[in-house]
Amino acid sequence: MGLYDFTIYDVINRNARCFAKRPAWLEVSDGRELTFAQFKDMVDHLAKGLQDAGLKKGDRIGVLGKNSLEYFLLYGAASPLGLIVLPVNWRLSTDEAETNLKDGAPRLVFADPEFQELIGGLKEELSSVEGYYNLSGKEGSFSDFGSLLGNNADFKPEEVATDDGTVIIHTAAVAGKPRGALLSHGNILSATTQFSYLFKLAKEDVHLNLLPLFHVGGLFVAMTAFHAGALNVNVNKFDAEQAVDLIQEKKISMLFDFAPILASILDNQEKSGKDISSLRVVAGLDSPETIERYQKKVTGGEFFVVYGQTEVSALTNISPYNEKPGSAGRPLPLADVRLVDDYDNEVETGQVGEIVVRGPMVFKGYWNLPEETEYALREGWHHTGDQGRFDEDGFLWYAGRRAEKELIKPGGENVYPAEVEKAILEHPAVEKTVVFGVPDPKWKEAIKAVCQLKEGQSLEPQELIDFVGERIARFKKPQHVEFIEDFPLLEDGSPDRPKVKERYAQT
Repeated sequence: MGLYDFTIYDVINRNARCFAKRPAWLEVSDGRELTFAQFKDMVDHLAKGLQDAGLKKGDRIGVLGKNSLEYFLLYGAASPLGLIVLPVNWRLSTDEAETNLKDGAPRLVFADPEFQELIGGLKEELSSVEGYYNLSGKEGSFSDFGSLLGNNADFKPEEVATDDGTVIIHTAAVAGKPRGALLSHGNILSATTQFSYLFKLAKEDVHLNLLPLFHVGGLFVAMTAFHAGALNVNVNKFDAEQAVDLIQEKKISMLFDFAPILASILDNQEKSGKDISSLRVVAGLDSPETIERYQKKVTGGEFFVVYGQTEVSALTNISPYNEKPGSAGRPLPLADVRLVDDYDNEVETGQVGEIVVRGPMVFKGYWNLPEETEYALREGWHHTGDQGRFDEDGFLWYAGRRAEKELIKPGGENVYPAEVEKAILEHPAVEKTVVFGVPDPKWKEAIKAVCQLKEGQSLEPQELIDFVGERIARFKKPQHVEFIEDFPLLEDGSPDRPKVKERYAQT
């Protein structure tokens, strides 16, 4: 720990001094409420338990579970020990979860009881793992989480620097292979500081923690509220009726939104007549209709449009929706965002180029993938694979993915067509396929697969949808399937993707 270093644990210590008796975390499922001083005490006990279990700086901790106090405590306890948290998306298939865990090679794995059967079936493949613990509850078959807390808090902190890694978040699979983005303490804290400033957060604010802690959005917004000294009200799954009740009862002032969360909250509020006027800040991705509906419903309520990705610590651009409806906002104060052509020359205002980013929020690299890291960070800039244009006022307008990194975002999740196409082509009846995103009123974007069957084969759309859902995470399966005979091809015989999308974009 050097003179100029600052870590997540420093924030925990700072808040335990500045906001000792203020509430830091409310666990809705069981009513547990911790002050900032109590949170630090539990973090210290957990850090001692992890250290006594033999973990050392740089070791990874695998986590598979719903949002919980224990989950957030692990992020806190990892910090002073220099450990790296490896959160796993619980919606993944068994094979996908195995891939991410084997890639991160954790020494300990924490899992909710409902996911322990899945983890148990992988034990022979997870040679790095030395111990398995219940993440929440005591009814699971793994070791008790409480056993790591039943000791004194006299652990020995490691020398942890601002630039040391603290979490690996696996991004959507490009060409069928997920990549673990390694993010540092500095990445997280530079992001949370800017978010707090732009959202005008204070200790009196209350955040409804809806998004999963395995997701960069869920983790970073929860960290932002904590950093600001605000209260995190945590739920382990989204329920619109419960959310409206909590907004009224706890005076929730902030949440992060992916469609259809906000629309569901507004629908329920209109039915119940309950008061959601405290909800002054909502940020995320949603339709103009839902955003404007929220702003009309909540006097003084403000929706912040955003642009970002895991590799840039969640976000690089944020602005109030009303400043420039339809845009993705202006760059953050600490984000240098530019647009370049295929030769990395900066394009002029109004022209479309690839979005590249430089600054303290850019990730450290892809875990165990030095060549991919070098390519993504070429010329001293992180190349996002996204395209956009700047207008004369400095607002970014999103213009889609580059061809090699086309992305679909159903309900805020990231899905690469190549991964879905790979699963579809495993079906013996399918000859060719192209997968792409189509507009969807509920999820904002849905997955469509256009397929050509092999000669003499027949297949029903639902059969193929179910087939894919059994091989990869179910949120990645297509919602729409269309079979065609005249498949547009390029000269080399490969599918003509732009032409397929143009012809069959209708659902």
